[in-house]
Amino acid sequence: MKNFILFAFMFVFTITSCKKDKGPVNGGSTPVDFVTTKYSYLGEYDEQGRPKNLAEKDIVSSELSNFVTDKLPEKTDVRKTNPDFLKNADLTITAKSEVYITFVAEGTGFANSVGYYAYKTGQSPKKPEDIENIVYVFPHAQSNNGGTLKPGDKIKLGVFESGMSIGFVLVQKGWDFTTRKVNDKAPHFCSNKELNPENYDELKAHTVLFEYPAENKVIIGFEDINRTLPECDHDFNDVVLYATVTPVH
Repeated sequence: MKNFILFAFMFVFTITSCKKDKGPVNGGSTPVDFVTTKYSYLGEYDEQGRPKNLAEKDIVSSELSNFVTDKLPEKTDVRKTNPDFLKNADLTITAKSEVYITFVAEGTGFANSVGYYAYKTGQSPKKPEDIENIVYVFPHAQSNNGGTLKPGDKIKLGVFESGMSIGFVLVQKGWDFTTRKVNDKAPHFCSNKELNPENYDELKAHTVLFEYPAENKVIIGFEDINRTLPECDHDFNDVVLYATVTPVH
């Protein structure tokens, strides 16, 4: 009996030790389901998921592109290079404004989708049920691997009143090449980190935000892999956008 108790203790200790050794890198996330959220599209799109209602194209300068590449290099952990970039990328509307989103670049093999949700400033969503609607902006946010977005592709989200905020969501592998629609059930990674699946606060952020002062742009970058997984490189360049907010007089 004593030997059995000793064996059981050693077994439990071994399992506990293994889990501790693995840490958050190999686990530590809880699936997040957006059961009550409704989904829609900002407009019509073609068979490749490219919106048909694009605004006049922006010119993404080589200087801006090089700046983004320099700040978010491929397969380089942003925590080591620019940890101050890791922050909520939501837009706060302080005056009635038109809001546009411009596609800059992508660095992924995934056919991701990008959408937005709106909420009253100061009432940021803490759980999926807090988001009533997600609107898909770029159903297929790729410029290669079957995607046809180009740097500078720009789309109007709409006119938003003062006191509203806009959050963003990347739906991992959301674009379905067969149905030509976004899979609403695919993993969501939101700019409000409380909505993300990682159980470790230091790994919950999936957006970076930083300025490009030369052209008065604020850059938004996404990480499209669960950050507790060993294959995640934390480079946050999987989809890169910038927003243009123009007050309406």
